[in-house]
Amino acid sequence: MAVAELYTQYNRVWIPDPEEVWKSAEIAKDYRVGDKVLRLLLEDGTELDYSVNPESLPPLRNPDILVGENDLTALSYLHEPAVLHNLRIRFAESKLIYTYSGIILVAMNPYKQLPIYGDAIIHAYSGQNMGDMDPHIFAVAEEAYKQMARNNRNQSIIVSGESGAGKTVSARYAMRYFATVSKSGSNAHVEDKVLASNPITEAVGNAKTTRNDNSSRFGKYTEISFDEQNQIIGANMSTYLLEKSRVVFQSENERNYHIFYQLCASAQQSEFKHLKLGSAEEFNYTRMGGNTVIEGVNDRAEMVETQKTFTLLGFKEDFQMDVFKILAAILHLGNVQITAVGNERSSVSEDDSHLKVFCELLGLESGRVAQWLCNRKIVTSSETVVKPMTRPQAVNARDALAKKIYAHLFDFIVERINQALQFSGKQHTFIGVLDIYGFETFDVNSFEQFCINYANEKLQQQFNMHVFKLEQEEYMKEDIPWTLIDFYDNQPVIDLIEAKMGILELLDEECLLPHGTDENWLQKLYNNFVNRNPLFEKPRMSNTSFVIQHFADKVEYKCEGFLEKNRDTVYDMLVEILRASKFHLCANFFQENPTPPSPFGSMITVKSAKQVIKPNSKHFRTTVGSKFRSSLYLLMETLNATTPHYVRCIKPNDEKLPFEFDSKRIVQQLRACGVLETIRISAQSYPSRWTYIEFYSRYGILMTKQELSFSDKKEVCKVVLHRLIQDSNQYQFGKTKIFFRAGQVAYLEKLRLDKLRQSCVMVQKHMRGWLQRKKFLRERRAALIIQQYFRGQQTVRKAITAVALKEAWAAIIIQKHCRGYLVRSLYQLIRMATITMQAYSRGFLARRRYRKMLEEHKAVILQKYARAWLARRRFQSIRRFVLNIQLTYRVQRLQKKLEDQNKENHGLVEKLTSLAALRAGDVEKIQKLEAELEKAATHRRNYEEKGKRYRDAVEEKLAKLQKHNSELETQKEQIQLKLQEKTEELKEKMDNLTKQLFDDVQKEERQRMLLEKSFELKTQDYEKQIQSLKEEIKALKDEKMQLQHLVEGEHVTSDGLKAEVARLSKQVKTISEFEKEIELLQAQKIDVEKHVQSQKREMREKMSEITKQLLESYDIEDVRSRLSVEDLEHLNEDGELWFAYEGLKKATRVLESHFQSQKDCYEKEIEALNFKVVHLSQEINHLQKLFREENDINESIRHEVTRLTSENMMIPDFKQQISELEKQKQDLEIRLNEQAEKMKGKLEELSNQLHRSQEEEGTQRKALEAQNEIHTKEKEKLIDKIQEMQEASDHLKKQFETESEVKCNFRQEASRLTLENRDLEEELDMKDRVIKKLQDQVKTLSKTIGKANDVHSSSGPKEYLGMLQYKREDEAKLIQNLILDLKPRGVVVNMIPGLPAHILFMCVRYADSLNDANMLKSLMNSTINGIKQVVKEHLEDFEMLSFWLSNTCHFLNCLKQYSGEEEFMKHNSPQQNKNCLNNFDLSEYRQILSDVAIRIYHQFIIIMEKNIQPIIVPGMLEYESLQGISGLKPTGFRKRSSSIDDTDGYTMTSVLQQLSYFYTTMCQNGLDPELVRQAVKQLFFLIGAVTLNSLFLRKDMCSCRKGMQIRCNISYLEEWLKDKNLQNSLAKETLEPLSQAAWLLQVKKTTDSDAKEIYERCTSLSAVQIIKILNSYTPIDDFEKRVTPSFVRKVQALLNSREDSSQLMLDTKYLFQVTFPFTPSPHALEMIQIPSSFKLGFLNRL
Repeated sequence: MAVAELYTQYNRVWIPDPEEVWKSAEIAKDYRVGDKVLRLLLEDGTELDYSVNPESLPPLRNPDILVGENDLTALSYLHEPAVLHNLRIRFAESKLIYTYSGIILVAMNPYKQLPIYGDAIIHAYSGQNMGDMDPHIFAVAEEAYKQMARNNRNQSIIVSGESGAGKTVSARYAMRYFATVSKSGSNAHVEDKVLASNPITEAVGNAKTTRNDNSSRFGKYTEISFDEQNQIIGANMSTYLLEKSRVVFQSENERNYHIFYQLCASAQQSEFKHLKLGSAEEFNYTRMGGNTVIEGVNDRAEMVETQKTFTLLGFKEDFQMDVFKILAAILHLGNVQITAVGNERSSVSEDDSHLKVFCELLGLESGRVAQWLCNRKIVTSSETVVKPMTRPQAVNARDALAKKIYAHLFDFIVERINQALQFSGKQHTFIGVLDIYGFETFDVNSFEQFCINYANEKLQQQFNMHVFKLEQEEYMKEDIPWTLIDFYDNQPVIDLIEAKMGILELLDEECLLPHGTDENWLQKLYNNFVNRNPLFEKPRMSNTSFVIQHFADKVEYKCEGFLEKNRDTVYDMLVEILRASKFHLCANFFQENPTPPSPFGSMITVKSAKQVIKPNSKHFRTTVGSKFRSSLYLLMETLNATTPHYVRCIKPNDEKLPFEFDSKRIVQQLRACGVLETIRISAQSYPSRWTYIEFYSRYGILMTKQELSFSDKKEVCKVVLHRLIQDSNQYQFGKTKIFFRAGQVAYLEKLRLDKLRQSCVMVQKHMRGWLQRKKFLRERRAALIIQQYFRGQQTVRKAITAVALKEAWAAIIIQKHCRGYLVRSLYQLIRMATITMQAYSRGFLARRRYRKMLEEHKAVILQKYARAWLARRRFQSIRRFVLNIQLTYRVQRLQKKLEDQNKENHGLVEKLTSLAALRAGDVEKIQKLEAELEKAATHRRNYEEKGKRYRDAVEEKLAKLQKHNSELETQKEQIQLKLQEKTEELKEKMDNLTKQLFDDVQKEERQRMLLEKSFELKTQDYEKQIQSLKEEIKALKDEKMQLQHLVEGEHVTSDGLKAEVARLSKQVKTISEFEKEIELLQAQKIDVEKHVQSQKREMREKMSEITKQLLESYDIEDVRSRLSVEDLEHLNEDGELWFAYEGLKKATRVLESHFQSQKDCYEKEIEALNFKVVHLSQEINHLQKLFREENDINESIRHEVTRLTSENMMIPDFKQQISELEKQKQDLEIRLNEQAEKMKGKLEELSNQLHRSQEEEGTQRKALEAQNEIHTKEKEKLIDKIQEMQEASDHLKKQFETESEVKCNFRQEASRLTLENRDLEEELDMKDRVIKKLQDQVKTLSKTIGKANDVHSSSGPKEYLGMLQYKREDEAKLIQNLILDLKPRGVVVNMIPGLPAHILFMCVRYADSLNDANMLKSLMNSTINGIKQVVKEHLEDFEMLSFWLSNTCHFLNCLKQYSGEEEFMKHNSPQQNKNCLNNFDLSEYRQILSDVAIRIYHQFIIIMEKNIQPIIVPGMLEYESLQGISGLKPTGFRKRSSSIDDTDGYTMTSVLQQLSYFYTTMCQNGLDPELVRQAVKQLFFLIGAVTLNSLFLRKDMCSCRKGMQIRCNISYLEEWLKDKNLQNSLAKETLEPLSQAAWLLQVKKTTDSDAKEIYERCTSLSAVQIIKILNSYTPIDDFEKRVTPSFVRKVQALLNSREDSSQLMLDTKYLFQVTFPFTPSPHALEMIQIPSSFKLGFLNRL
């Protein structure tokens, strides 16, 4: 393609303009090669013949479709006018301040506060692809943060620009972004400290200049450190080139550093009165600029903010006051009056008030200061001379001292800030933010501008290398041949400045000379570089300046002051005076060998990715230039080891007017900051890049039908390009992209536009032709009709005669009859054919229907018998299984009971026979009893020894506790410092822990008091019992008279035994009844066998019938093919039948074999039962004999009992009391051990808590003190308990002594009678138990036989009360199984909603029915805590949260429904009203449950939002739901080089599927419909807010076509609401802002009526949002019109009357207030069943 082809009519070009730099013109005539002029039409309508030559044609203008792009590299023509115009459109018209230029973010200072930096914007950019969002400083920060997190590589953000361009604000916003996105709960204060460092450095390092009210007068590099979790752990700051001269001199309308004015504004406050300051107008150093106030800035309020930030960084008030002292001293030093004494001398009065204040503040001697301000000491080899100074020299010395003090103070503050931002952990990665001057050139340039431009040369070199590196990586990735590009290399300029014998080295060399001057140094530069180095020039009209050709422009430097500023020296005597200051901080500034902190002290070791030439270190240099070069070398080494990101700040105008675009100033800055150089480099390669899919979609209109038929789109793109662009050097094919040289995309756009224009012309041609033809045919038809009627009228007039009429009438008659005959003949023929066809068709259909009905009838018969057989088979198998189980169970019960009865009978016989031998063993038993008593005595002694040992052990434990307490105190002192910062955070935890410990102590105290009371009561009881025993011993003789009554009682007992034997004999008679029942079972067995035989016969008959039917008309395969799927499933239920015939045969054989085996089993069981019946009858006879023998024995024993009873009445009681005393003693020892173990456990628990607190976050000081107090109390309680136990032990000794006396008195009686009486009682109890067991066995057998008689009989229905009985000890198991271990998926299927809630409420009703407050309170607390715990453990589980939200609401509704309150009982049934709670009011627990439900709901919403938020923007905004209406535009560098990898795209279907999943889960878990509606409303609000926020931040999405896509997606959401019956959920209303935004993108935007319609329709959008959409509107094609600035102003004028929010972004974190509706449960509590899967078998329904 020739270049001349582009210079055709209607194309536009740029020509130079003295006012606007460049102006646009339209080509009025095609350019041909050889033309000397180019005919142009200017925008004002004038024509211009512009002189041209083929080598310098004017630059072409980009198509309008490309204007306003986010990235300048997306422009087809990359040159200066295109860049300037694009920036103008974005900044002045669209009000967009950020634009990408390749890897650079160009930031224009709007001089106006914009609502684009809130937290909502930060969250919108967090995690997003950089190329998908509009340009923003947050996008650059996110890219740096993401690359650091993903690649574990250090990053840097380089912010540059001239004063007033917004560098400081941009750096501040970048740091704020990092602090926000990396904030963690534990280190939140670190981010605050990092941000707090900015106000301090701005106060001491920023000042008002003519260009900027808050100009940074120093360079700053802030390194933010991150840990492995990518959270900020600290920071470090380095500063460069502080403008010290501003301390002592300010130009007109400029100010000194802010801190001085803040201090003066606060001078009247009490804390600053000792500084003796006044207003800023009173001090020389603050009034030089003339204006000491900045409009809109309150210096006093700024001072308060500065003090707050000092405090936040941990600087105490003493430190702050020391800093303010030095600042005040500098101001007073500036006011010291130096008077001239002649021409050679000067003096300072010692009575000068400011001098006195200066010396007082800094602790100096005023006399010495006054002397050496006006004199200097010169030291020679032989003598020391004091030389007086003139007044100008003295003033310079004073100012030099002030600058030196301020420089030291500035460095000291930076050092302390770095110390405050230090961190203890290990740095993993870091992000550096460099805020440094841009390239500067003024009317008078001095040493400061030289250093700044030198630094910018180094940064530009690093920038160029990085640009080429990225380009090379992109080309290598796509396999594009890499060719070198010619670019400006500024290494020669850098060598001129820093190389050996360069400018800086010559300057340092001159500074070392005692009499070095600026003129001598300049002469050396002339001698070395003039005519030798092309980058160095000597001005023609000056001998005091030199010119350096920098990369941006030529700069002329004045040599005056270079040496003085480079030396930066203060006279030695003044330094000595300050070094001897009594003010420690000031004295430390001027020490000989200070140890300044390295600005990179906390940095990790970095290694340059590129070899950098180290500065010459031949001599040790302390000049400013050498220091700056060293620090710059370290800075470049650090930056080269990072991945850089560039921000170039542009100042749009010098008047600080908002959104005013000064083309001259902007072009100057673009040239200086390297943006145009980047554009030029990009233009020489392949700046435009399209993916194959994008190219195919955009330029498919240029393809032929044959090309469109190809399936491989990549090959199609290649073929089309070869056809359209013949010069193959103008593009390259990569793996995934097509690379175009500059201008080629514009050429393709021109071809596309021409094609569209031709197509439009063609459509218009055919449309207009069709309209004209249609009009012509209509007129022609009308003319013919008129002619026809006119000619007919004439013919009628001529032809009407009698003959003609007669002939005509005859002809009509003949025609009528002829036509009638023909028609009738044809009709008869058609009618016969139709009847014949209908007959055959109807016959065919009838026969086919008959066959089908016959087939269906036979199939139904077959299915009927098959299903009947299967049903009978299932029924019989179930019945046989039940009978087998019943018979087996009965046999096992009978066998077990018979065995138990045999054992008991044998035992009874043995015990009865042993009664005769009891008398003979009395003596031996008495001896054994005495031995036992002796053992008891030895046990007592052992107990005493154990008690003594226990006391020793307790004392040892106390000693260990004291030692442990001392260790705890030392640990407390060690960690006390660490606990100071976390005291406020852990205060709540401390209160809870203290309360818990206090409750435990109170609980232990109550237990101890109860034990003491019980011990005292038992001791008193023992004393009373001993006293009563003594009295009873004396009254034994009187009680012998009562023995006769006992004998009569024995007779009664014997009679009772006889009665029991009689009852037993009656029960034995029931055995015969059991035998009868067995006979009945045998009869039933015979009947069952007969029934089985009859069924077998019936089955055989039916089988034969079915077989005959099957064989008559169908084969097996035909039947199988005709059966439906359901029939086959019924036939295949047992997994063995494929068709009915074979299945029936096999089933019949199985039934026969099964019945035979069942018959054999029954016969064997009956034989076994007969044998057992016989055995039982024998055992009963034997028992009757034993009972008779027992009666005889009782008769013989009766007399013995009569004799022994009188003596045995008191002995058992006494023995029992002795045993009880021993048991109580053992209980006391056990309780003592338990108390000691509890105390030990408490101490161990407290130790563990302390240990955990030290490891995790440290225990608070107050908690430790409280724990120590508790330990002390616990020790005191232990000592008291030991003393009490000692007293109890002494008391027990006394009791044992009393017991020994009693033993001596009654030893013979006790030893002889005790065992006899006990044996008799045991025998009687044994008889009672045997009788009761026999009764129970007979009852059980009778019940079992009754069940066997009627298998299907069931007991009558039991009425339930709707309660669940449980035991207190089962409460933990209930909570564990029903709440903690319950899985939602096992509950929601086939169960009532909220079943766990109903079960819990039924347990609550049981506790209420018992009127047990403690039981009810424990259950409610455990339930609430269990719900909290399960929610806490499953915070990310949506199903679990949904399940327990539903159950919590159901539980809350049950508490309301059955509370007994009238408002909740309206919809209850009478039975439900009976089930209301009777004894307790649970309204407080209802409130607690409501709060728990609210917390669950909020977490529930958070999880839903977290799951759906990543798919909202891809599905709602990016996905093209309407195919064929979308169009793509060229993308820039950022779009193609983002750090985010391509992932699987989401669609609108993904959004709907996620919503359906949420809805289904909520419904399955039984969530209340109203809650479901509220949740859906919240989700729809999030969808609308996220989509709308993304639309605001994506200019490429603001088009008419995208509005149609959004409207379509909204309709999908509305349809989803309709399908789910959620129209009344108000969810649709939350999408109204998004719907109005979509409408705004589609509506016409040109006239006043359009503006009014927008004002009236867009009521849900704020004025800021409407203007943002209008400014961001981007046409996709050339035929779409842009929104003009005038139209935007019209809309804005209408919107000014509104009073709405000024926020641009919607708050996506906003939550609607949730309400829990009361929905009474329709389920009756008495009908609820507990599934076995719940494992709640310990609950009993009442």
